[in-house]
Amino acid sequence: MAGGKESPRQQMINLMYLVFIAMLALNMSKEVLSAFGQINESLVLSIESIEDKNRSALQGLETKAQEQPKQFASVRDDAMLIDGFTTELFDYFQGVKEGFESSVDDPNDYEKMDKDAAVNEYFMKSGKLKPEGEEFIANMRSYRDKMLGVLGDDPKFASIVNTINDKFSAEPVRPKDAAKSAEVNYVEHHFVGYPMISTITKISNLQHDMKILANEIYSLKLAGQLTVMASMDNYETLLQTDRGAYYQGSNFDGSIVLGRTDANTVPNRVELTLDGRTLTEGKDFEILKGQVKLNVPTGSAGDKKIEGKLIFTEGGEEQEVKVNQTFQVIPKPEQAIVSADKMNVVYRGIDNPITVSIPGIPANKVRASAPGLTNVSGTKYNLVPKTGQEVKINVTGEIDGEPVNSPPVVFRIKSLPRPTPTVRGEFQEGAPISMPRKALEISPVGAEFENFDFDIKPVVKRFSVSIPGQPAVTVNGDRFDAAAKQLLNLSNAGDVIQIFDIKADVPGVNVKNMPPIQVKLSN
Repeated sequence: MAGGKESPRQQMINLMYLVFIAMLALNMSKEVLSAFGQINESLVLSIESIEDKNRSALQGLETKAQEQPKQFASVRDDAMLIDGFTTELFDYFQGVKEGFESSVDDPNDYEKMDKDAAVNEYFMKSGKLKPEGEEFIANMRSYRDKMLGVLGDDPKFASIVNTINDKFSAEPVRPKDAAKSAEVNYVEHHFVGYPMISTITKISNLQHDMKILANEIYSLKLAGQLTVMASMDNYETLLQTDRGAYYQGSNFDGSIVLGRTDANTVPNRVELTLDGRTLTEGKDFEILKGQVKLNVPTGSAGDKKIEGKLIFTEGGEEQEVKVNQTFQVIPKPEQAIVSADKMNVVYRGIDNPITVSIPGIPANKVRASAPGLTNVSGTKYNLVPKTGQEVKINVTGEIDGEPVNSPPVVFRIKSLPRPTPTVRGEFQEGAPISMPRKALEISPVGAEFENFDFDIKPVVKRFSVSIPGQPAVTVNGDRFDAAAKQLLNLSNAGDVIQIFDIKADVPGVNVKNMPPIQVKLSN
């Protein structure tokens, strides 16, 4: 068409083509504007739904705070602060949106909200932010700072804190296609130069995020699971003590605690008895955070029973949590119990497991000492005797700050028994072990402590081997080396191979010499 003068018909076709292209572009623009409007409508509906949930949560929390102010007043106060900060910024955003919408004849005609003039004039003048633009940024940052002040550094709010910092800090933005030093302010980057409906939708999205954040905070800290957490149907009483038993004449200092052990959950009233005797608040027990702390004489030895109920006010009615617990009082011991876990002796140079305890005294209040004795955990010790014929273990304990001394416990020290040699894991029982030549070449020479309770295994380091009519060969290690294999090749089927002077090693222990072992070649 560019090669010569076009005919009137061709000119008409070209004009119609251009009009068609323009119409397509115009229709696509209208579709985009309508889409923004529909998104904005969805956000507004979602905000209303979330707001209903938040309002219900706050009302439930207010009821709890009135019934049990010690437990819920501070949580209610935090919730009201969060609600106030959220409402303040939400209302400000709403006013900005309504100002934009008032600049058009029909705010529901999204296809007519394609201009950016009203938004630009509201925020900017001569390329700089107007006071209205500065106020927009300042209000976002004020909301951020107030919210973070309430949430603090509690780890469970970490993701919410990150979201607030990310979406409401209103920091300058560096466009992806701009130079490193080119930054624009938050308002200019997100709103200036965009159609009015897109700006309104973006602000609605910020309002939606605020309500979501408030709802998540209530769920974590306040209302989301508050009723479930506070309901007495979900609690059981537990008896919490510092030790498993109490001695005759001492005071029982255990606590009756709720199963969830919520420090803010305390009963409104307590009715308890110990073996039928009514306990008195201030004398026999105190009501503390999350527990009823007892301080009563234990009396004589035997089982003691605590019964009664903890009474809570819930929904304007009293709810009872029954108490039915027992503890045991035992006579004060005078002798520690010490036993070797394997046998009545200990073996020189190796770990001998030892258990040390005193009945009724926690493991962290018991101390044991002896040469070579170390604590593994709790009542478990390891004893590694080195020299001498016996070892003496001294045990001390502590009850109510007073020491308990036990007479020393003495163990005999014995050396390890003589190990028995093996070939291919087989012991020689009477006649020589029968084995093919090739099997002997590759089989390990080993050593075992037969019928020994400790799980230790000597490692063969050296041995000598001989065949009839030939000088012996010494091998370093536990398998035949090249020289030993060459010697073995000179033997015949039926020859008895002698393996002797076997040296084995157990770290830190002198192992006794082992007897020789014989192998008869089967081929």
